[in-house]
Amino acid sequence: MQRTTSHKALKEREARLQALLLQGLEGNEAAYRQFLMLLGAHLRSFLRRRLQTADVEDLLQETLLAVHNARHTYRSDQPLTVWVQAIARYKLMDYFRAHARRDALNNPLDDEAMLLAGEDHLADQAQRDLTLLLEQLPDKQRLPILYVKVQGLSVSEAAALTGLSVSAVKVGVHRGLKALAALIRGAR
Repeated sequence: MQRTTSHKALKEREARLQALLLQGLEGNEAAYRQFLMLLGAHLRSFLRRRLQTADVEDLLQETLLAVHNARHTYRSDQPLTVWVQAIARYKLMDYFRAHARRDALNNPLDDEAMLLAGEDHLADQAQRDLTLLLEQLPDKQRLPILYVKVQGLSVSEAAALTGLSVSAVKVGVHRGLKALAALIRGAR
């Protein structure tokens, strides 16, 4: 019963956001402001589940700006939240790429610094290591792994985002995981 209620609430939120955006695209400034406010709350939750840093608000603003700049590309026959979350995922990937490069330049110099950093640092280091490993894979393997295994999207959602077929996404995940295992074995 609760799942039906939450599914209904999600559909209502989707319809409300879509109606506000479409009104905004027709020139209704108040509706567009309300769209951005409600969308901001939705995206903040989406980003907090994926990013455990103080950078959530900065990334939220970047994503809202990207949505605003791309609003003319939205097709009303498509689900709004899928379109918005695709934009948010690209911003999140950009964030991870930028921080992986910057973090790689700031590796601790000794083991004692690693011990003092604590367990929180281990999660950050694991994320950085995963990002560095994924960057070594071709897009046909990296993107399916990133979307399906890291972000938890369905295979069909990953296919829609990458432009690959569903079977190509499955093959990309399989071959990419094999390639990652080989990379890890080779690093030891």
